Amino acid sequence: MAWTDSWVWGALALILALLELVLGAGAFVFLALAAAALGGALLALFGATLIWQLAGVGVLAGILVPVSIKRIGHHTSPKAMGYGTTGTGVEQGYHFITEPREFDQTPAIKIKGDTYRVRDRDAPERPIPMGMRVRFDHFEGTTAIVVPDPVTDTLSKTET
Repeated sequence: MAWTDSWVWGALALILALLELVLGAGAFVFLALAAAALGGALLALFGATLIWQLAGVGVLAGILVPVSIKRIGHHTSPKAMGYGTTGTGVEQGYHFITEPREFDQTPAIKIKGDTYRVRDRDAPERPIPMGMRVRFDHFEGTTAIVVPDPVTDTLSKTET
């Protein structure tokens, strides 16, 4: 078997697809590049010169990479992330149930997998019991300032 241009492009497409499986972060960039390399393999198979193969791969990559980031990657991202980091106000107004923090058993809430100690916004000296439903208001440093919400409202947004 001789290594023709189409086999080289196909091997490159396979390597890029494997990289998507191993390193992919959800935007499918490597997969888009693999599809562009397959386009180069098709061009080589139909007898295009190396210049036309490179131009075809460049055009396909220029189209497929932005499409994969904006369209496909957007639909596979978790909706709860809200494209903000914890502390930017994305979680403001969400309801949580207080739970004990692992190392010192103080009341805390879990936001996006991170645990934050809680303090009552209206009465900072008042302790908040475990298992109480609270509404997140804002952060002060690494402490989540909350408003106790003992009323059960099934229509409000809740994150666990």
